[in-house]
Amino acid sequence: MSKIEGVIDKLKKKIGEYEQTVGTHEVGTVVSVSDGIAKIGGLRGVQSSEILMFENGAQGLALNLEEDTVGAIILGDSKTIREGEIVKRTNEILSIEVSDDIIGRIVDGLAKPIDGKAELTKTKKVLVEKIAPGVMSREPVSQPVQTGILAIDAMIPVGRGQRELIIGDRQTGKTAIAIDTILNQHDQDMICVYVAIGQKQSKIARIVGILESRGAMKYTTVVSASAGDSAALLYLAPYVGVSIAEYFMDQGKDVLVIYDDLSKHAVAYREISLLLRRPPGREAYPGDVFYLHSRLLERACRRNKEHGGGSITALPIIETQGGDVSGYIPTNVISITDGQIFLETTLFNKGIRPAVNVGLSVSRVGTSAQIKSMKKNAGTLKLSQAQYRELEAFSQFDSDLDSDTKRVIERGKRVTEILKQTEFNPIPVEEQVAIIFAVNAGYLDHVELKKIKETEKAMIEFIKNHDTNLLDSFKKDWNDELKDRLIAALEVFKKNSQ
Repeated sequence: MSKIEGVIDKLKKKIGEYEQTVGTHEVGTVVSVSDGIAKIGGLRGVQSSEILMFENGAQGLALNLEEDTVGAIILGDSKTIREGEIVKRTNEILSIEVSDDIIGRIVDGLAKPIDGKAELTKTKKVLVEKIAPGVMSREPVSQPVQTGILAIDAMIPVGRGQRELIIGDRQTGKTAIAIDTILNQHDQDMICVYVAIGQKQSKIARIVGILESRGAMKYTTVVSASAGDSAALLYLAPYVGVSIAEYFMDQGKDVLVIYDDLSKHAVAYREISLLLRRPPGREAYPGDVFYLHSRLLERACRRNKEHGGGSITALPIIETQGGDVSGYIPTNVISITDGQIFLETTLFNKGIRPAVNVGLSVSRVGTSAQIKSMKKNAGTLKLSQAQYRELEAFSQFDSDLDSDTKRVIERGKRVTEILKQTEFNPIPVEEQVAIIFAVNAGYLDHVELKKIKETEKAMIEFIKNHDTNLLDSFKKDWNDELKDRLIAALEVFKKNSQ
């Protein structure tokens, strides 16, 4: 057979295999485009949050469904899109590709890797917008998230499945608390997702550097929507972060999600809404700005075993102006969450760091999210700190104080000192218990204030050497025998240090 006959036979075979198929696509045209927003005409059946394809390959997200046009935010390059171009429906609601390989990676606001490493493999599509788990699939919060920050674990405990707001002015250590919490999860069987919204790239790079140097990237995913990204990516980033978290929760795992910060998220949404010509309300925010954050934070929960178990703990961050917690966005998020950690500029400037205002901070889960030993020893700490703050203010006006008042003030000063903690230096919970017991029982009353932190470190090292398994026992239980063993160790330490 000649070569020509062979080619003819192949062509006949191909022609014989050809099946004519008729496909239909619903298309529209770009009516106008500016500032990352496109108005599209002709798409009658488009759905909210549906992906649209432009001629240049860029994707759009349908947000405004009006009578004659569709308002879409452009997720790619909008500079080459022109009026009159064809826009095609995809019939797909916005989703992202996720796999187990996403742990340890840095991804953008659409979950695409931006760290220069290999592409994700064995991915699964998950919806970015999803209805939160129902009440019947949830169970009460009863397991702690150990932040490693003594002031928080002792007085404002966070539980798995809780939504605890971190709120305060800029430069008061909000991000530091979030990063400390991630660093402390190295042995807590917790996957972490850090969502950076509108942060400078240099700050995100510094945070990633800290996480990598401390080995925390092994269980952390960073979703980066920096200040240089479009408002569309800043708007989507938190939902992408919680979708990644839900992927792991569906496997029965515990996940911690940090949104840094939702103030910038609300501003990005306001920008998009105003460009889409949605009616502005208070402070020019659209009417659904509460729903913007409530549908995000409601997805954090602890599921019962019948529905697969697992949990998502959310730590949203909100930036206030001049300590004003009564602003529109702060009050919205306070009402959605299960408590707040309020950081005060005055305390920060005094050198009390973390600058947690114990009076304004609260956890609505309370002692349910504490281990037994912490519950037994830290119960009176918040009240005693409040009493100390009141007496401290009173003592400035009257130098003639009775001995009981002086004792409360001196003890309060020492409690304040032990609550001070350098950033990125989390303290294991068993050590926290020993420190709190020691200060409550008066074992640090004889120590000078400036030597408290030094004595605290020496005391923990001494207990570890004096009674090897004692501290580890505090993780499981608290009883008279353990208490007596701790007292014995502290008595010897006090005797040796005097």
